[in-house]
Amino acid sequence: MKWRIAGINFDHFHMGDLLRMVHEHPSAEIVGISDEQPARMDSARESFGLGEEKLFTDYRACLGQTRPDLVILCPAAARHAEWTEKVAPFGAAVLVEKPFAASLAEADRMITAMAAGGRPLAINWPLAWLRSHVKAHDVIRSGLIGEVGEIHFYDGNRGPLWHGAGKVEHEPSDAEKDASWFYKDAEGGGSLQDYLGYGTTLGTWLNGGQRPVDVMAMWDRKPGGPLEVDEHSITVARYERGLSRFETRWGTFTDPWTHQPQPRCGFVVKGSGGTLSSYDYDEFITVQTRENPEGLRVEAPQPVFPFSNPVAYLLDCLEHGREIEGPLSVATSRLGQEIVDAAVASARSGRVVRL
Repeated sequence: MKWRIAGINFDHFHMGDLLRMVHEHPSAEIVGISDEQPARMDSARESFGLGEEKLFTDYRACLGQTRPDLVILCPAAARHAEWTEKVAPFGAAVLVEKPFAASLAEADRMITAMAAGGRPLAINWPLAWLRSHVKAHDVIRSGLIGEVGEIHFYDGNRGPLWHGAGKVEHEPSDAEKDASWFYKDAEGGGSLQDYLGYGTTLGTWLNGGQRPVDVMAMWDRKPGGPLEVDEHSITVARYERGLSRFETRWGTFTDPWTHQPQPRCGFVVKGSGGTLSSYDYDEFITVQTRENPEGLRVEAPQPVFPFSNPVAYLLDCLEHGREIEGPLSVATSRLGQEIVDAAVASARSGRVVRL
């Protein structure tokens, strides 16, 4: 069979990347795309050879006429719940581009909306598909470094407007920042909302689902400053077995997919019997154990289809009736969102927040 996929709302430029995964999937087709601003669909129309009959400005017409099996959603973070509730009644599975939502309450609205129709909801975290992090999870699960006690996460890029679909570079103007939802507090903007969910969700995946006791965070927002959102945040989470640290940054010296900045973007994990480092876009991880205290480089093979990207993985789950697991699952992403909510509350109040 051919899986029928529709892309709804192009607020986030990752829509182009996700539609390319559909385009390249041997058993999937793009049956329709919709956005209230037609110009935002031009690149997808040209890249994937979509005829006018597949272009819509009204999502209801798109979903009603194309009847997709899966809907890809890429709205602004603060509109994830709104758009999931709009799409859910049409009966398709839904893949939402990260973050889960702008708040835990909105994430729960999404869960409720999809549960009403009994269709799966998945949240895509692009870093979850990097070969280094997949290998890190496999090594941790094998027990090689013992029980995880600390997660150290540093990640970000030069800024969300420096690149579009396919990482095409573009230096943003001040006017573009003023117009972008990425730089609006009410729309879920800021580096903390953009990147902390990566650290807390993948961190939860790496640490076996541990839940923090409490959270404290700071960000670089300045009252009366030129930006209403942060470009740098640091969050510390206290677990039963120790502290973990999650740092987000817009304004790294370089983008990690071209040249790793310093500090390097990725994860360092400390276990009871060893440590490992897993940096974004590397083809290996480094594992330190008592037998190899100097550190051992472990090659990270490229994930194979259908575990190579979110579209292939989700369609495989749908085809075989399997539960969605890992960072894409509602359970893991919800705990990640709960930690993000606590971090926002802490940064605003300057106090420790207990989960």
